[in-house]
Amino acid sequence: MVSQSEFEGRAEFEGRAEFEGKTVVVTGAGGGLGTAIVALMAQRGARVVGCDQSSEALNSPHLASRHVFDLLDKASIATAIGAILDRDGVPDILINNAGWTRAETISALDPDRIEQELELNLTGVMNFADPLVKAMAGRGSGSVVFISSVNAIAHFGNPAYAAAKAGINAYAKAIAVELGRSGLRANVVCPGSIRTAAWDHRLAKDPEILGKLQRLYPLGRIVNAAEVAEAVAFLASDRASGITGVVMPVDAGLTAGCLPFIDDILGA
Repeated sequence: MVSQSEFEGRAEFEGRAEFEGKTVVVTGAGGGLGTAIVALMAQRGARVVGCDQSSEALNSPHLASRHVFDLLDKASIATAIGAILDRDGVPDILINNAGWTRAETISALDPDRIEQELELNLTGVMNFADPLVKAMAGRGSGSVVFISSVNAIAHFGNPAYAAAKAGINAYAKAIAVELGRSGLRANVVCPGSIRTAAWDHRLAKDPEILGKLQRLYPLGRIVNAAEVAEAVAFLASDRASGITGVVMPVDAGLTAGCLPFIDDILGA
């Protein structure tokens, strides 16, 4: 397994100036994955604009500009978009990473939870991305990367979150198809489980849960934030200039097939 420090070192060596002169907007910039994306893009020369729901989350030294808003608040989103365009200009790259879930099974759903998870993970994301996407298309160039989830590809729980992320996959394809002739690319990264703070509540219930996860993944482990950030950077970059409308799992093989079926039923 490649460590996060090895990934960061390799990234810095291989692509130090890949995003030189580019402005990259990252939402959820203060989270576990967001932090890795911010660091990698900055190491490769980008001017990174960080967005999150609190100023405390935006303490990375890699951020050139910071914007605080709430994806559940339309007025807050509108204010942030105006501030981004005024202060930072039309971004070259938009990375929509912010998201959250707690309703883990159908039994946990109720109208309030359904509304909150769809509003945060789909409606809020689209409300934020739409004006920036249209500004990028109006300029004639840009790359958009959405962080979705393997939950949008097959069911692994979190039904409202999964439905929202499936909507994000469809939205990215709409951008790719309708705005490709305007110089815009849009792609999706679908991570499997990543060991970030999002797992803390599950670990509190079952300290052995990460060990149990391993048997589900063909690589025998879950992915780390640096591996997902690497995929994001690739799709955002000119190296992926011919790629648009793609939904890419970064999941240690989880969605390729059911390993426990092989182990437990076929006895391979």
